[in-house]
Amino acid sequence: MRIAIVEDDSVQAQQLKQWLVEAGHNVHWHNSGSSFNQAISRESFDLAILDWNLPDTTGIELLKKMRADDITIPVIFMTSRDAEEDIVSALQTGADDYLVKPARKAETLARIAVLERRSAGYQEQAKTLHYPPYTLNSEHFTVECNGETIQLTHKEFDLARFMFQCNGRLLSRGHILESVWGLNPDVTTRTVDSHMSKLRRKLALTPEHGWRMVSVYQFGYRLESLTDSAIT
Repeated sequence: MRIAIVEDDSVQAQQLKQWLVEAGHNVHWHNSGSSFNQAISRESFDLAILDWNLPDTTGIELLKKMRADDITIPVIFMTSRDAEEDIVSALQTGADDYLVKPARKAETLARIAVLERRSAGYQEQAKTLHYPPYTLNSEHFTVECNGETIQLTHKEFDLARFMFQCNGRLLSRGHILESVWGLNPDVTTRTVDSHMSKLRRKLALTPEHGWRMVSVYQFGYRLESLTDSAIT
C-alpha cells in the first residue's frame, strides 16, 4: 500500500516508516498538517496514519477536512492520547482504527493488514479476475473481452490489473508510478500517460463496454464502471 504518515516526531516517524517499508509498503512522511494537506491535494494514498498533536493543527482537523473533501481512504490514529473520549471522537469523526503510543510493531502491521484486506482496491491476488465484460488472466497476462483475447505486455497487464482493482478511485500519477513501476513519484516521466492511452485503446474502455477511463488534469486517472456489475 501507499501510506502517508503525519507525525512531527522524527524518531517515531522513522521507526514507523522502517517497519512499513520492511513490510513492503511505500511510505511518505509529513511532519506537519500543512505538508500533508499540500500532498493530498495532488497525490493519492491507500492509507493515512495520523498523530493527534501536530505543530500547526490536529489530527482530528486533518481527518475532518479529508472526509469533507470526500477522501475516503482508511485512517489510523497513532497518538499518546488514551482517554476514552478522544478515541470515541476520532472514530466518530471517521477514523478506522486507533493505536495508543508507544506503538508495537506486530500489532501495528496486523491492524494495517486488516484495513488492507477491507480496502476495495486490494483483493486476494487470484489468477483470474472478472470485471464484466473483461476477464484478466494473471498467468498469461491476457485480457478477454466478450470472449475475445487481447494481448498485453506484462507492464500493460500490471497497469490494467491495478486500475481495475482500484476502480472508482482517483489515483495520482505518482501513486500509479510507485505501485506499478516501483518508481519514485518525483520522477518526471510520460510513462503513465502513454501506457494509459495504449490501455484505453487496446481494451476499448468505452461506455459500450460499461467502463470509462477518466483523466483528471494535473492529477491522474480514475477507471469508472458505468454499471453495477463490477465484480472481482
